[in-house]
Amino acid sequence: MNDLHPRSIAAALIIALGLAVAGGAIGLGFFFSRNTDRYVTVKGLAEREVDADLAIWPITFRVSDNGLNSLQAKIDTDRRIITEFLRASGFSADEISYAAPKITDTRTEQRYSSGNAPEERYLANTTVTVRSTDVPLVKASMEDTVGLVGSGVMIAAENWQTPTEFLYTNLNDIKPDMIETATVNAREAAEKFAEDSGSRVGKIRKATQGYFSISDRDRNSPDKKVVRVVTTVEYFLID
Repeated sequence: MNDLHPRSIAAALIIALGLAVAGGAIGLGFFFSRNTDRYVTVKGLAEREVDADLAIWPITFRVSDNGLNSLQAKIDTDRRIITEFLRASGFSADEISYAAPKITDTRTEQRYSSGNAPEERYLANTTVTVRSTDVPLVKASMEDTVGLVGSGVMIAAENWQTPTEFLYTNLNDIKPDMIETATVNAREAAEKFAEDSGSRVGKIRKATQGYFSISDRDRNSPDKKVVRVVTTVEYFLID
């Protein structure tokens, strides 16, 4: 009764063999999974100092008068003086633009209701803006505006609403080189880590390009910029 049929024995052997193979395959799968999960995450930095290639220089001036017509005449006169100064400095007409004046009626302003109103009723702030790629010329001309004051133009002090801007617009020209530099820097960091851990650096598992930032080199040199990018790279580690 206890004798097994030959077919049953064969079937049992096949099942056992299949389980053994399956078990080996599962074990191999876990081995590769653990192996490919061995990686290191590093960051690579690239920085470059560049010169600003675009300047936006707003020149704001003030005039006052008791009549609107005479106020407009003063605006036109000072605007002409500033334009002549800029053209004589070397700027083209295309680089000069004019904003509409902002006129204040002091009789309707609450802040002037306590008897501290100026003698002239109307005050006007007007801006002439220079937009030029000749940054050195803009810087030199800014230093010469004392001549405008000597001509009777009341130049307003620069404020946060209308600051002079120095910009760098050719980022795409240096992006490839900077990304390459940041990636090389990341690879060097990964190799150092691998060396310390007794491993070797393999292929890239994942890479993320960081955000490019452009900032002033320092507060006294707004025409000098520092471009910075940080890349994040994951490398496989090989024993």
